Amino acid sequence: MSNTLNTSSMPTHRSGDSRPDGRSIQLLFTRYKLLALLLAVALIWGFFYLQTGGTFLTPNSISNLFLQMSVTGMLACGMVFVIIAGEIDLSVGSLLGLLGGLAAILTVNLGWSTWLAVATVLVTGAAIGVVNGLIITRLRVPSFIVGLGGMLTFRGLLQWGTDSVTIAPVPESLSQIAQSFVPAWLSWLLAAVIVVACAALMLRRRYLYSQAPLQHSAPAAQWVDGLKLLAIAVFAFGFVAVLNQANGVPLPVLILLVLLAIFTYVAMQTVFGRHVYAVGGNVEATRLSGVNVDRVKLLVFVLMGLMCAFAGIVTTARAAAGSPSAGVSGELDAISACFIGGTSMRGGSGTVYGALIGALVMASLDNGMQQMNVDSSWQMIVKGAVLVLAVWIDVATRSERA
Repeated sequence: MSNTLNTSSMPTHRSGDSRPDGRSIQLLFTRYKLLALLLAVALIWGFFYLQTGGTFLTPNSISNLFLQMSVTGMLACGMVFVIIAGEIDLSVGSLLGLLGGLAAILTVNLGWSTWLAVATVLVTGAAIGVVNGLIITRLRVPSFIVGLGGMLTFRGLLQWGTDSVTIAPVPESLSQIAQSFVPAWLSWLLAAVIVVACAALMLRRRYLYSQAPLQHSAPAAQWVDGLKLLAIAVFAFGFVAVLNQANGVPLPVLILLVLLAIFTYVAMQTVFGRHVYAVGGNVEATRLSGVNVDRVKLLVFVLMGLMCAFAGIVTTARAAAGSPSAGVSGELDAISACFIGGTSMRGGSGTVYGALIGALVMASLDNGMQQMNVDSSWQMIVKGAVLVLAVWIDVATRSERA
């Protein structure tokens, strides 16, 4: 056998060739994905601002926009974990409607107190998540089929429980969950807390790296962290300033921001979060490394059930009624938000904040086209085209890396 090293098949780099290869394109896209998403939002807002004569960016319109995205954002918080783990759930829209209808039935038909009904709905959502997870992990039924079956079953249960009629009006204590606003002073305080928390996390990362540089990735340069912190401060205080010109920060938006913080921490700072990414990246290798893959997937679907419960409560509270048509196409909006936000359809990668920006993109398209009186058929066409474009970008960049 010849010992001559064949260099013809080895990658080479020609001096003076500055063209980026596929790997560098992938790295650039990954590093600046958040910036690209924010730029896309800015372009969408700019377009609708011009097309609506400025009404799209009035304080009241922005407040309504974020209130509108809160339900999709809650679903996206759970869906992003499901997709990262390599699964899918098509039942979330119907489950949202069922749990929202349950809240209306308990408070209106049975006379339960609002908080007892809310607690029951949350427990029910988690329990349904357990059932879905067990069917997938123990009975080995594909999540696509479980979700499809759940979509039909939950919608049927909702129509049966409500007799296909709207249950209204719900108690004011329930409707206030979606129709109340955070006091201005508390909004400013929360914005300050967000900035301080981000600064603390940046300092903590630098401290951990100084203690064990070989076990942690190097933090960004100090000036980069400074610019990030400045951008966060400008956004947080600007966000509060704009919404306070309307009625204030809507309570569902505050709930969504709290969920964003919790789910981001779980994804980035906990063992469970790392296991979710590992399961989606390579399930067999993760199982061989000793991780209980079935338990990870079960917990993912429990979280998804909880997010459906939150979204269902907010939907019923916002409409002040339980509707048999609530949550229609909710699963499509949630999945689209995740893909637009950079979550890979193959699993193993994605972020909660990216999914929420994707939800903001979807809500912006809905809100803007409604203000322009665009026909509903064209609204669906545009949203479908945006979804296909987002998935194509993901496929193209990953094929470059491969």
